[in-house]
Amino acid sequence: MKNKQNKKSVAIVGAGFGGISVARKLAKSSDLEIHIIDRRNHHLFQPLLYQVAMAGLNPSEISVPIRRLFRRNSNVRVVLAEVDNIDINSSTVSYDDIKAKFDYIVIACGAKHFYFGKNDWEVLAPGLKNIEQATEIRRRILTAFEFAEKEKDLEKQKSYLTFSVIGGGPTGVEIAGAIAEMAKTTLVDDYRVADLTQTKVYLIEAGSRVLPSFPEKLSRRAEHDLKSLGVTVIKNTRASDLSSTGLQAGANWISCKTIIWAAGVKPASIAESTDTKKDEQGRLVVCEDLSLPSNKNIFAIGDVAVFYKEDGTSLPGIAPVAIQQGQFVGKQILNEVKGRPRGVFRYWDKGIMATIGRSKAVVCSGNLQITGFAAWLTWVFIHIIYLMRFKNRVFVFFQWVWAYFSFGHGARLIVHKTWRFYSGKKITYGSETESSET
Repeated sequence: MKNKQNKKSVAIVGAGFGGISVARKLAKSSDLEIHIIDRRNHHLFQPLLYQVAMAGLNPSEISVPIRRLFRRNSNVRVVLAEVDNIDINSSTVSYDDIKAKFDYIVIACGAKHFYFGKNDWEVLAPGLKNIEQATEIRRRILTAFEFAEKEKDLEKQKSYLTFSVIGGGPTGVEIAGAIAEMAKTTLVDDYRVADLTQTKVYLIEAGSRVLPSFPEKLSRRAEHDLKSLGVTVIKNTRASDLSSTGLQAGANWISCKTIIWAAGVKPASIAESTDTKKDEQGRLVVCEDLSLPSNKNIFAIGDVAVFYKEDGTSLPGIAPVAIQQGQFVGKQILNEVKGRPRGVFRYWDKGIMATIGRSKAVVCSGNLQITGFAAWLTWVFIHIIYLMRFKNRVFVFFQWVWAYFSFGHGARLIVHKTWRFYSGKKITYGSETESSET
């Protein structure tokens, strides 16, 4: 897409960590016209999305409108649209019956959940990638407690008070710990009939340990902390036969009304139709400068791409990788516009971390391994610093301080899907499918 001043045009597909990092790097250049294309109007801080699902934070506290971020940059245009196709040969992006040509394209559209060919499981076990999914998970969890409160059949009540989390990575560990803590600490005195101390949380991991990307010592500590919260950790076991009444975990049937998926991801749909080299997971293979082999002016970063290091291993799908890749790509485009050569991407590993309930976390940075309260404080500090706006940092900080001293969760609203007065339908609080499909 050319403009009247003959500036170079850049399309950034996706406004996640990678896309926003590219845009910020380029926004002050008078030589470029930047188009950020995303199907949502906001940037989302995904590492704290589980806290929205667990009623700890509100969506607005971890998100910011994209236009707000670039309101002072007249060369940045935000387009609310879903990209249908990226043509590698012609360097065009298609959306809303528009086919626009750009000098540079950055594919940064992230990933979606992968159900290993069982896509019908999505309605039974939502994943956690966007605000809609987070609020749906929150609705199901809080509604399950409400159903348990008025259920007279003890076996059915037990199933409402049983939660299964599939996948023992950071997201699964954080969710499982948060549910157990919410039930047995935050909400335990709010219900008169249901005994929330009897809440059961299962964390099901196909591998031999939780947090498999962490050092084994930290995995053991995380499992210990989960068990101290009352979470049952099931390892070396795959979940199967998901239904509205439970799931099969190896040889055992778990009767539960709420299932949450944290077991696998795959690149966003646009990667499937992009005609370029991919790995076995469908990620776009990139060169040393993060460009595609078939078109050096098209870059792919973050979860949608795979970058192989010198030892043959690939980088993990975490926010720091996307941020550093975005900054690098932005710098390469600026250099090329000024006639300078491109460089080679080098990732600086700042470490990984996960929190397990109140005052518990594990942190690994190089040879440094921290657990317990010190790790939790580190986790809190890092996540507040990385939030996009000062306003969000202040809100989240005070929410956490309040929750820490009051043992409270302030975002415990159940927002039902039935919003019309004249639909002819009413909210069926006691239906068997309310917590999974309605």
